[in-house]
Amino acid sequence: MKQQVGPIAAAILIATGVLGDHVVGMALNNSSANAATIAQSPAPAKAAQATTATAIDSVVQHAFAQASPSVVFIDNVGVGSGSGVIYDSHGNIVTNAHVVQGAQSLRVTLKSGNTLTAHLVGIDTVDDLAIIHVNATGLPAAHFASAGTFSVAQTVLAIGSPLGLQQTVTSGLISALNRTVQESGGAYLPNAIQTSAPINPGNSGGALVALDGSVVGIPTLEASDPQNNNGGAAQGIGFAVPSTRVTFVAHQLITTGHVAHTGRAYLGVGAVDASSAQANPFGNGGFGNGSGTATLDGALVQQVAAGSPAERAGLQQGDVITAANGRQITGESDLLDALANSKPGATLTLTINRNGSSQTVSAQLGELSAG
Repeated sequence: MKQQVGPIAAAILIATGVLGDHVVGMALNNSSANAATIAQSPAPAKAAQATTATAIDSVVQHAFAQASPSVVFIDNVGVGSGSGVIYDSHGNIVTNAHVVQGAQSLRVTLKSGNTLTAHLVGIDTVDDLAIIHVNATGLPAAHFASAGTFSVAQTVLAIGSPLGLQQTVTSGLISALNRTVQESGGAYLPNAIQTSAPINPGNSGGALVALDGSVVGIPTLEASDPQNNNGGAAQGIGFAVPSTRVTFVAHQLITTGHVAHTGRAYLGVGAVDASSAQANPFGNGGFGNGSGTATLDGALVQQVAAGSPAERAGLQQGDVITAANGRQITGESDLLDALANSKPGATLTLTINRNGSSQTVSAQLGELSAG
């Protein structure tokens, strides 16, 4: 006898367009009620997606609600503006040095809208950090993340005042850790956090925040795109001073007004990419290495500071540093990385090319002054 198929089950068979025995058998062995459940299955999936999206939004909103009261707008009157983070409840605020440099008058606007006069406590141009102070107590201090509590691919929020738009929040990822980046003023930042959270002028000095509300870094600069003829910013590549470095420097500035110990290695040379200098010898203080090769990769020494570890080691202007402790140096950034990964007092063995011949010198590194 031919088995009858209910109307709902038949509708499923027609809709699927599958005639295999397995699918047909499953449809025939289900009641109309079960078939109706199968037909409606996409609805719970959509509900689950909506629930997940709502949960994610709630986490992000909670992180912003926790961290944003600690982020302030800083008006360096007549110079520019930026952001800051309330460091403690006694009125100390941490920001970037370049936000407050040249200040004659500083004004701080809290999230509540209250505006307070501030004064400079101390500045560290080497780390591009500064502490300013307002006469107020009970301020909502930020919680700074400890070492090892954040990682690559973690979601973060950037909170600040880009282009003067106060309490702006953007989101992204921690793209990488332990980057060494060069600032336009000559300072280099070791162990910097790279992030895809959009950072624009005015974000400087603000907060890079994990989803638990803790501050993992202070957004400081965005990368420039060398392919951009106007020198514009690279999309989705920004850098922040990590929280551990912020607290290390801030404690010294608050206690003494200056940084006595940077903990950073000092060699005492000014260098550029050797290959670039050879390609443009007149524009970069060119050199002749006498090697007969078209290009020579390395870091070209342009200046040697008097009394520096470099001078004591015998480095000279025109030398090309090609290796440090056995690791190849292809340009200025590699040399900065080598210094960033060294400690004051350590010995750095350098391979150099001087007028076409290879030599080895050893430099006992000093400690970089905060400046």
